[in-house]
Amino acid sequence: MTDSVPERKQIHVVAGLIYRDGRLLVCQRHRDSAFPLKWEFPGGKIEEGEVPIDALRRELKEELDIEMGEAQLVYRHDHDYAGGPQVSLHFFCVSEFVGEAKNLVFERICWTKLTELERLDFLEGDWAIVRRLATDGGAGLLLEAAGFSTRLI
Repeated sequence: MTDSVPERKQIHVVAGLIYRDGRLLVCQRHRDSAFPLKWEFPGGKIEEGEVPIDALRRELKEELDIEMGEAQLVYRHDHDYAGGPQVSLHFFCVSEFVGEAKNLVFERICWTKLTELERLDFLEGDWAIVRRLATDGGAGLLLEAAGFSTRLI
């Protein structure tokens, strides 16, 4: 007799790294949501049949009311939440967008210096990129990605 291990749910997620004037846009999850009051980057789940870039475009419109222009995949990371899903995260540097970011779904949003990112209580799955961005070279990584001259994957 073999014991079968139940398959863990796999979720594919996109996130936008929106960097402007030396600050990165970060969002705090609503107090009534899963992972209440945790910080994250704007984005969300990729729907069935959707490609990552289109999912990001849709999520940024739904969450911030901005129209995404250019974006480049800069980092991928898989994270296993203890007792929860396996999450495949796709981080995009959003170099162009139209509109002013408005908070449509979060507890709050703010533009934060890269050196201050580690002070925020981010979702576990975001910590790998947060640590990279918070280092001395974080701004350079985003600026290079915005120019599409380097890939950080």
